[in-house]
Amino acid sequence: MTTRNRLLVKGGKVVNADRSFDADVYIEDGIISQVGKNLTVPGGTRTIDASGKIVMPGGIDTHTHMQLPYMGTCAIDDFYTGTKAALAGGTTMIIDFALPFKGESLIDGFNKWKNWADPKVCCDYALHVAVSWWSQKVSDEMEELVTKHGVNSFKLYMAYKDLLMVGDLEMYETCKRSQEIGAIVLCHAENGEIIDQESKKLVKLGITGPEGHAMSRPEEVEAAATAHICMIANQLNCPLYIVHVMSKSSAKVIIEARNRGNVVYGEPIAAGLGTDGTNYWHKCWRHAAGHVMGPPLRPDPTTPEYLMRLLAGGQLECTGTDNCTFSTHQKALGKDDFTQIPNGINGVEDRMSVIWEKGVAKGILDENRFVAVTSTNAAKIFNMYPQKGVIAPGSDADIVVWDPNATRTISAKTHHQAVDFNIFEGMVCHGVTVCTISRGKVVYEDGKFTVSAGDGKYVPRKPFCKYVYNRILKRQETHDPKKVEREPYTGPVHKIQGSTTSQSEESPRVRNMHHTTSINTSGQHISNGQTPTSPPTPSTKVLAPPGGKSQIQF
Repeated sequence: MTTRNRLLVKGGKVVNADRSFDADVYIEDGIISQVGKNLTVPGGTRTIDASGKIVMPGGIDTHTHMQLPYMGTCAIDDFYTGTKAALAGGTTMIIDFALPFKGESLIDGFNKWKNWADPKVCCDYALHVAVSWWSQKVSDEMEELVTKHGVNSFKLYMAYKDLLMVGDLEMYETCKRSQEIGAIVLCHAENGEIIDQESKKLVKLGITGPEGHAMSRPEEVEAAATAHICMIANQLNCPLYIVHVMSKSSAKVIIEARNRGNVVYGEPIAAGLGTDGTNYWHKCWRHAAGHVMGPPLRPDPTTPEYLMRLLAGGQLECTGTDNCTFSTHQKALGKDDFTQIPNGINGVEDRMSVIWEKGVAKGILDENRFVAVTSTNAAKIFNMYPQKGVIAPGSDADIVVWDPNATRTISAKTHHQAVDFNIFEGMVCHGVTVCTISRGKVVYEDGKFTVSAGDGKYVPRKPFCKYVYNRILKRQETHDPKKVEREPYTGPVHKIQGSTTSQSEESPRVRNMHHTTSINTSGQHISNGQTPTSPPTPSTKVLAPPGGKSQIQF
């Protein structure tokens, strides 16, 4: 006879995205069984006293990069230390990224990352997969990932030239294919060409410190790229998710696109909500370099609150961290050239506390909206709801007991991540994790872990998420181009001078775009550098095609 795993969380206030209410929560074998008052539970059930506390769904971090290989090194927080730290902060699931480079198989990339994660994860996880090149093989593998491996999100990079950056063709084809197979496209929106050229210019001018990183990637570079991918996705009626929205300018682009009816979601991150880009000008190189990430934090100190208010108002949807940590020694690879500093910051452990402090404690977010932007909306967009993101019968028992009145001071000396620097160093946060429950098991309580590597599970996600695709499919009815039925034209057709009956032969005007001789309105031949024997008539237009001085007059 098997022993059932039973747990009762008693006396707390349940906070979901839609409402708050006093209730007990009974858990059996990793699933929430009952939610209510005066529950009847079997003898021998362990009870957790949540009196005076909030009981809410575990956080879902939509954006992490654990043990990412990058610039010849590897992120110092792997799938073990990173997910263990996540649990301490109240996050019970992460969505990481498999990043196959140009020419590499998407399936192989997915398997590589999953093989790294499975034996190490302490909490549940899923994987987005990047598309960095295009071919029929990529198209086929996208469908295989969706149908056989539970992937429903693909990421495009508009930055990191020669590594992951894609152009319009790859973006177009990825959006088109994603819409066909029911996936959502994620995008890192920056103009990689501009960044590349500006970085070279700044280094040449002797600006080699971390401030050069921010200078090379101004807000306009992020906003223009955001507008560009919004246009492409909308042309193809493909749902779009902009990762790490770092600036007011980019956020405004997303708002305008949503107001036009685009299906697009925006994700600010803990770093952009909790600190700002003035740190790049800090006199301590270690401090400044510790904040280097892409897109960078913005030097406008009003940006974090601006983004928080957009979360409160529903214009932005989710919060991640872009957690990708490198030690000071690793960051020092770029001590003489900011372009060589590995991009990445911490956040997976501190996201919940930072957003509570900067949002709820300041009266910008209420407790229900906090749950929405840290858990529920992510579960809905990536098609895990109501398995994740809500405390309700039948849902996974991923629960955080949260003390809204307790405080903690964030520090690299006390955090559980492997990295030796914390961008929130010294921040005092209201809101502390008292107990974290993952799949019905207490994994963190009163500062102590009871979790092992591999306890977390991979969570497959189905395509055509209703939360996203109900609008997409409805739009499809009017989105697809339709021809106009009309009577054929049977009147006369203008003949171009010098044309022949052969449609395969170029007309003189087209032919002369490629040769040095053209024809003016009187039929005179004009060579490069020569003028016609008679001046052009007042109605004549003179064009100078790129790369030549040929005159084409008509």
